[in-house]
Amino acid sequence: MTLEILTSDSLAPLRHGFFTRRGGASSGVFAGLNCGPGSSDQSEIVTINRARVAQAMAVQPAQLVTVHQVHSADVVTVDGPLAERPRADAMVTATPGVALGVLTADCQPVLFADARAGVIGAAHAGWRGALDGVLEATVTAMEGLGAARDRITAVIGPSISQAAYEVGPEFLEDFMAEDPAYSRFFASGENGRYQFDLPGFGLHCLRRAGVGEAEWTRHCTYADPARFYSYRRATHAGEADYGRLISVIRL
Repeated sequence: MTLEILTSDSLAPLRHGFFTRRGGASSGVFAGLNCGPGSSDQSEIVTINRARVAQAMAVQPAQLVTVHQVHSADVVTVDGPLAERPRADAMVTATPGVALGVLTADCQPVLFADARAGVIGAAHAGWRGALDGVLEATVTAMEGLGAARDRITAVIGPSISQAAYEVGPEFLEDFMAEDPAYSRFFASGENGRYQFDLPGFGLHCLRRAGVGEAEWTRHCTYADPARFYSYRRATHAGEADYGRLISVIRL
C-alpha cells in the first residue's frame, strides 16, 4: 500500500509530511506504518517502516533523525545523523539533507520553518511539554540559527481533539496554576470531568511566541483508527501497545 502523507501549503516549498499509518509493514495492533522504536513491535519491521519514510523524504535512513521523547521542553540542534538519540522533545537544524522527525499517538506533532533563513524545527508537544514551553523553546532555538520569529510558520499535525480528550479536575488545576486564563481551553464534560483542547492550546502557545503563521491540520487521531494511531483509543480498547505516527520536515 502507498504511504499516505498529509502536507500543508503553509510549509511549502519545503519537503515535509505528517505520515498516517497507511502503507507500513507492521501487523496486529501496530498494523501499518509504526515508526516507534520504543514500541513492542518487531524492531526490524520498524526499521523497514522508517526506511520507507526516509525514501519518501528523499534522504538516507541515517539522515532521518528522531530523539528519545520524554515530554520535556528540551530542544537539540542537529547538524547530521546522531550516534545516540538524546532525551529531548524538539529539534532544530539549518543543515540541508537532515530530516527531523517526531513520533506521536495523540500528542501534537509540530513542524516549523523559516524558509527564507533555511531553518526548520520539529517538536513533540503533549500537554506537559506544551505547558512547560517546548513550542516556545523551539522558536527560540530556531532564532539561534538565524530564523526570524515573525517569519516562522508552524503547523500542528494530527492530534487528539477536544471532543476525545477527557480529563479530570486535577488536570485543570495544573493549567489554572500556571494561568487562570487557560480555563478557556477546557469545556465541561460528564461526571465532573472536562474536555481539553490540546491543539487549541498549542496554537495559543505558538501565537503568543510571535510566529508569523500557526495552524492545525484539524485531523483527530482518536476519531480515525483507519488513518491514525491513538494511545488513548488503544487504552480504551484494552490493547497492550500502540503504534507511533511520524511527522517529518527537511531542508
